[in-house]
Amino acid sequence: MTLLSVVLPVYKVQGYLSQGLDSLLEQPFADFEIVAVDDCSPDNSGAILAEYAARDPRVRVVSLAENVGLGRARNAGLDHATGEYVWFVDSDDWLAQGALTAVADRLADTDADVLIVGFDRVHWDGRVTPSGSVKALAEAPESFTVEQWPRVLNVLHVAWNKVVRRDLLLKLGFRFEEGWYEDVSFTFPLLSAAPRISGLARVCVHYRQRRTGAITRTLGDRHFEIFDHWAHAMALVDQYADRPQALRPALFQRMIWHYLTVLRNAQRVKKASRKRFFDRITADFHRYKPAQGYEVPPGAQGLRHRFVARGSFFAFRTLQRAIGVVKSTERVRKMPLVKTKGLVKRVRQAAYRAYYKLQLRLPVDDRLALYAAYWYRGVTCNPAAIASKAEELAPGVRNVWVVGRARAASVPPGTDYVVAGSLAYYRALARARWLVNNVNWPNWVVKRPGATHVMTHHGTPLKMMGMDQADHPAAAKDQNFHAQMRRADRWDFSITANAHTTIAWERAYPCRYETLEVGYPRNDRLAGATPADAAAVREKLGIRPDERVILYTPTHREWLPRGRQVLDVEAFAERLGPDTVLLVRAHYFYVAADQRVQTRRGRVVDVSAYPVVEDLYLAADVMMTDYSSAMFDFAVLDRPLVIYAPDWQAYRELRGVYFDLMELPPGEVATTFSGLVDLFADGSYASAGAAAKRARFRERFCYLDDGKAAERVVRRVLLGELAG
Repeated sequence: MTLLSVVLPVYKVQGYLSQGLDSLLEQPFADFEIVAVDDCSPDNSGAILAEYAARDPRVRVVSLAENVGLGRARNAGLDHATGEYVWFVDSDDWLAQGALTAVADRLADTDADVLIVGFDRVHWDGRVTPSGSVKALAEAPESFTVEQWPRVLNVLHVAWNKVVRRDLLLKLGFRFEEGWYEDVSFTFPLLSAAPRISGLARVCVHYRQRRTGAITRTLGDRHFEIFDHWAHAMALVDQYADRPQALRPALFQRMIWHYLTVLRNAQRVKKASRKRFFDRITADFHRYKPAQGYEVPPGAQGLRHRFVARGSFFAFRTLQRAIGVVKSTERVRKMPLVKTKGLVKRVRQAAYRAYYKLQLRLPVDDRLALYAAYWYRGVTCNPAAIASKAEELAPGVRNVWVVGRARAASVPPGTDYVVAGSLAYYRALARARWLVNNVNWPNWVVKRPGATHVMTHHGTPLKMMGMDQADHPAAAKDQNFHAQMRRADRWDFSITANAHTTIAWERAYPCRYETLEVGYPRNDRLAGATPADAAAVREKLGIRPDERVILYTPTHREWLPRGRQVLDVEAFAERLGPDTVLLVRAHYFYVAADQRVQTRRGRVVDVSAYPVVEDLYLAADVMMTDYSSAMFDFAVLDRPLVIYAPDWQAYRELRGVYFDLMELPPGEVATTFSGLVDLFADGSYASAGAAAKRARFRERFCYLDDGKAAERVVRRVLLGELAG
């Protein structure tokens, strides 16, 4: 018999699921199965599960026909489990290295019916805080019953920190109940019935503290369900425990602590419902208070008990406010003194910001859509494709661009624009109904009611972004993750090119936006391109029809000195022959505002400042890149791609990546200069093998590129149409 069945209920966790599955499957201990229950998840979680199940027989997927909720999904997993023990792991958490081995060893040593494991809390901003569970379990007897060591009731009452003998659950007929706080009516009856409990005093579970989506951060009246689960728990304890009255004092203390914890959390119980919630606590206080053994706890918690017993919500609320004032005063007292070094902002800027605030008081302009790209570098990328389609499908919308002063001269004729920093700029930012950008607007921009912010992004991610950079500080240029999330909180829509991008952004930017998984609008032109389009661009660039064009698009490396390159382009161009033109497009970080559009040095043409990158894609016969997101766009054309990756291991470790490019390349890969030269010399860059790799890459990343992405965005965002 398999030792352990890990039951994994899955619902809307596409951004975290792979990490959890990997943390299980990469453990050295192998005598386990994963029973993953797809609770009719509407995202890409089901596809992720299918992929893992196809490559590892230890993963079995149970697909439910309708969403039944966490409790019933766990029950479905239990019904399919075959292991001697069952571990109900949450699918947005992950296991520590060596956790399964430690669990198996502890079970062998203690023959426990219930094994409680330690955990830590991993916050969305990268902070890790200990839970206290490890210290508590270290002080527990090797094995015990809850009556022998009632302190176990104070270890967090969740299912995912308990490994349970399956026969015990079957014997007792335990099932998870529906609704929020279902762990309450599972944990306490289980502990009261278990003949033999043991603890594992080490961190086994990394408990993810999600920024959004957790019930602990969800405001609403569903938190009243806690009372039903505690009532059910008390009834089951009376049924299963040998001496339930001996457990009642400790259970009662835990119950009141739990109620008060929920009530005191401003992110759970609505302000208008707190008096009613408090009254329910008072009712349960008198209903369940044990006749003997109850002692009023010390300190502020004891005062809360007394106020609950008297039903005095006013006194309880006054105490909470007083404690809040004391804590605020203490925080202010501990703040370091900062010396003022003069005015931070110029008077003119302050006046313009005041003008912006004044404009915020005026009505939103329901006809105005404001666009920007790459920090006001021009009319380009996804916003440009959306604006163009809006002109066609939403003629009643006025499309206006924000451009930097140095880029104003390059704005296409007929394009309405405002210059960044002008009064017209501040007015448009304050009044626009739609704000469409491929990067974030400045920190001070206010997300006002009635305005819609659309984040188009500007690439399919290979490298880690947003919160995922917390584990790769060498590559995180902006390490103020709280500020990053505040900016992302303004998004109403996030546009993604494929399921891979959707999953990455959900983890990197855990905010409350709607994802539009529609493909990237900027690639519409590529999806519908013809040979005539390519020929026209080549003529515009001065490239002969018989010349081979290689487009080189190296990415940015944060840890290298500015200007240092990994490829000597002149030396490479010399090895390509006289009939090859090498177009070199540096990362936009390195492009000066006044840089010439094209600069030719022999066979090398610097097109870093060329305004429309899609032109360059159309002109190229082959793209050569390292880790740039340009590869995902160019793949839409289904032309040869070459990856030059001399520093892949360093890039992977320092920058962090979402997948192994060496395992899923868009074409042939070279890791040395000589190897790169050979690929072009012998023609293998365009071989059948290279085409097969490209096909697999396109299947994963380009399946939405049908030329209609911009239309889908305009219809959903500007016209308000819902997908049929």
